[in-house]
Amino acid sequence: MTSVYCIIMAGGSGSRLWPVSREMFPKQMFKIDGDNTLFQRTFLNISNFIDDKNIVTATNIKYVSAIKEQLKILQNKFSRKNEYKIVSEPISRNTAPCIALAVKYINDNLNHSNNSPIILTVPSDQLITDRIKFSEIISKGIKLAEAGYIVTYGTETTEINENFGYIKARKGPKVSEIEPDALKTVKFVEKPVTKEQKDELKGKFYMNAGLFMFSAKTFFNELQKHEPAIYNILKGKTIKDEIPSIPLSDFEQMPDISVDYAIMEYSKKIVTVPLNTGWKDIGSWNAIYDLSKKDENGNYFTGKTIDIDSKNSMVYSTSKLTATMGLKDTFVIETEDAILVSNKNALANVKTIYKQLNGQNSSKREIHKTVYRPWGFYTVLENGNGFLTKCITVNPNAKLSVQLHHHRSEHWIILEGEATVLKGDKYITLHSGESIDIGIEEIHSLQNLNTEQLKVLEVQQGDILDENDIERIEDIYGRV
Repeated sequence: MTSVYCIIMAGGSGSRLWPVSREMFPKQMFKIDGDNTLFQRTFLNISNFIDDKNIVTATNIKYVSAIKEQLKILQNKFSRKNEYKIVSEPISRNTAPCIALAVKYINDNLNHSNNSPIILTVPSDQLITDRIKFSEIISKGIKLAEAGYIVTYGTETTEINENFGYIKARKGPKVSEIEPDALKTVKFVEKPVTKEQKDELKGKFYMNAGLFMFSAKTFFNELQKHEPAIYNILKGKTIKDEIPSIPLSDFEQMPDISVDYAIMEYSKKIVTVPLNTGWKDIGSWNAIYDLSKKDENGNYFTGKTIDIDSKNSMVYSTSKLTATMGLKDTFVIETEDAILVSNKNALANVKTIYKQLNGQNSSKREIHKTVYRPWGFYTVLENGNGFLTKCITVNPNAKLSVQLHHHRSEHWIILEGEATVLKGDKYITLHSGESIDIGIEEIHSLQNLNTEQLKVLEVQQGDILDENDIERIEDIYGRV
């Protein structure tokens, strides 16, 4: 589909997969199985039938460097030469502003024809098992989008899950003439579904897969009609290729609203194409359990685990040995700094825990003890009043940004390897057992010029000890 564009939405926090998914390391960034992350799998699935130079990733500005690194891995792995495009939201404002920003970017920069571009939007946290059939079904929406419809794709179901929206659809002669499998959308119900809406959905209905196809013209016409606050902010803006965003002062005025609430529930131009293929949402622990290969007792265990006599349970261990006995319908999710234990039928409340962490213990909501960066990773060892210690691992031929801190000093001790340290305007080479002090507001950087990993113990002292106290001056990963 050389004339079709795609927006991959990769800005969500993944609160239903806490504690593995965190605000600064959301679910699309980690691997469910295999070598690729959820985001990378989505990109590869889409590039199977849409030219990869026409794929735009829309994400929050705090994830841009991580997305760039994941795209770079795909480029290297599959020898792809196209420069991939990323549109960044200055702050989180849900899917309607996110999609609108990306559609405007495509229209302003990538579309070189006189026609309004046809655009597919997809979430980055879904699993497609049959790529060929998936591409065939998606392609059925092109003529409908060209005719001025907004196409939604839905999977047929008879059960209501409160984490999804739903579509009531029926045969319609107009849309059937364009695409025989297409249905006229009668009712679009966004989550959470009320009791009255459940009654309206009785019979045959479809789960909203969160995939949409439309022309840019149709999208903006419907946005102007149903959510003018977003349309009016964007209409006078030109989104340039070198800065694919708009100012924070403009973006923060947009309503925090999903595209489902903004357009889909009200538009008269919605049609549905059944998505009868191997599509799965990976947005919850129940979904991961359902997709996983289980033992003879219905259990799924991964990581360092020992179990005796458990049934229909799941243990997901990322760091420690997790031993369980006699579990029934129980999920145990272990990370370095948080453990979730829940009956499988209560997992819908994980989002509530995630919300409660905001203000109580934000570090457990925002980051892991181990945080991955383009140059490697670090693990927080201890955090106390006025001090913090980390173990920093720098990959071969990698370099931290040239930076300074306004509120903290640092002391580095080389544990393994050879470090090249920029301190002020001088480069210093340090070996295992040697150390160096970095003062407040002193320009510095850390580099590994060798083929083995570099490990450094960092001790921070100061009144602000978080990643916000980093002023980057120069960075090979484009984070300045």
